[in-house]
Amino acid sequence: MSQKQGSSQDAEGAVLQNMGYEQELKRSFGLLGMIGFSFSIVTCWSALGGVLVTGVNAGGPPVMIFGWIGISCVSLCVAYSMAEMCSEYPVAGGQYSWVYILSPKSVRRQFSYLTGWFMIIGILAMGATNSFICANFVLGQVNLVNPSFMIERWHTVLVAYAVTLAAAFINIWGPSLLDKVSQGLLIFNLVAFVSTIVTLLACNKNKQSASFVFQEFQNLTGFGPVMAGFIGILQPAFGMCCYDAPAHMTEEIRNASKQAPRAIVMSVYVGAITGLIFLISICFCIGDINEIADTPTLSPLLQIYFDSTNSHVGACFLASFLVVITVGCANALLAEGSRSLYAFARDNGLPFSSIIRRIEPKHQIPVVAIVVCTIVQMAFNSIYFGTVTGFNTVIAIATEGFYLSYAMPLLVRLTAYFNGTHTQLTGPWAMKPLVSLAVNSIGLLYLLFACITFNFPNVYPVNSENMNYTSAAIGAIMFIAAVTWFTTARKRFTGPHVNDTVVGIAHESEAEHPQLESQKL
Repeated sequence: MSQKQGSSQDAEGAVLQNMGYEQELKRSFGLLGMIGFSFSIVTCWSALGGVLVTGVNAGGPPVMIFGWIGISCVSLCVAYSMAEMCSEYPVAGGQYSWVYILSPKSVRRQFSYLTGWFMIIGILAMGATNSFICANFVLGQVNLVNPSFMIERWHTVLVAYAVTLAAAFINIWGPSLLDKVSQGLLIFNLVAFVSTIVTLLACNKNKQSASFVFQEFQNLTGFGPVMAGFIGILQPAFGMCCYDAPAHMTEEIRNASKQAPRAIVMSVYVGAITGLIFLISICFCIGDINEIADTPTLSPLLQIYFDSTNSHVGACFLASFLVVITVGCANALLAEGSRSLYAFARDNGLPFSSIIRRIEPKHQIPVVAIVVCTIVQMAFNSIYFGTVTGFNTVIAIATEGFYLSYAMPLLVRLTAYFNGTHTQLTGPWAMKPLVSLAVNSIGLLYLLFACITFNFPNVYPVNSENMNYTSAAIGAIMFIAAVTWFTTARKRFTGPHVNDTVVGIAHESEAEHPQLESQKL
């Protein structure tokens, strides 16, 4: 290790100590590896493939494409807001830690605790969703090559189990390879993206017209045009999520206060550009939407690949890219989830926190947290054994949980602006006060709008099969959080100790706290 790296790690360790934590995890990630890690989770271009059918039915390609541009812009506002807080407080707790630090004393523990639950449930549900998507790509190829093979729900669950267990194996026995694997995945992801786009556009001989892609409004939802437009705009929001991942890996990043925020923002930029190109290309190559929606492969994107290439080998080759990408995503989501769980347990936010927060000393990883995340993700996937509707709710709360956890720190910051308790951040990614206020406001308005609209059903008339149960699931999460709060966390949950400094400066004079000056970061 160079002298410069050593001094940087000492400085980052000092930041953690000022927040009341010890440096227990190994700082092995560099900038390129962390960008690759974050983008392997975001991977907008492949994630968008899962919402194509709904998007085309709800407004059509023009709503999806121009909606994606809008979503990318407002997501950048959220990303820059999070980057600003992450550079000031680079701690694995991410959103819930920032809420604790920046909230008034009277409500900081409650707000932080609820944010932590939304964050963790969102990450774990997204991990289960990703394993499910990967299973669909694998089994879809089998059905494509052998049409007599009928995909059953238990097939999907078992393959999803295998994906999750593979990710757990890599996380537990190959932690030193995470940085190199993430760098390799970034390169592979971009090569796969270029190869897929070029292949589809070159092979497809029955492309849609430019008017279909950029002008024709379609509405097969049963709702009015305004509601259909909202659904069409927000469906791609599933593809622009999870960019908070570097925040939860800050205690394993070298020079985290600079590099983690940079990785957050860069993953959104790369995702926005690749997602837009992918959407336009796929919309030109899409065929009969009803055939694609009812494909026996259960993977509309795989059907588009086959229709474009007219080749089983070509379609499976392109789909294999997605299998590798989703396995890499499973690995990164499990790492992110385990670090979040470890951080929350470190602050006594969970039952059995003393066990979950344990660090394996040789490799300096939270093995118990990894195992817990693996079990919970597999439990989420098990819901698909019994009910499709139930698992669709898991998919819904994955995005909703993330967005609610993103909204909480922005809400706290904006509230502080207007009640006179705002503390100006001074980290490497700090923005000018008026710029920060504007960016936080735009980001929060988008997140609140998205969180409300995510609860609406996608088609009308509504029945028990197509009903959106997201609001009920969020209510269940809040109920579980309330129960655990009153049974275990109310007396034990702490949060970063640095908040004593921040809140004291915001609400009381330094004359009353002469020790504050020596505690400032």
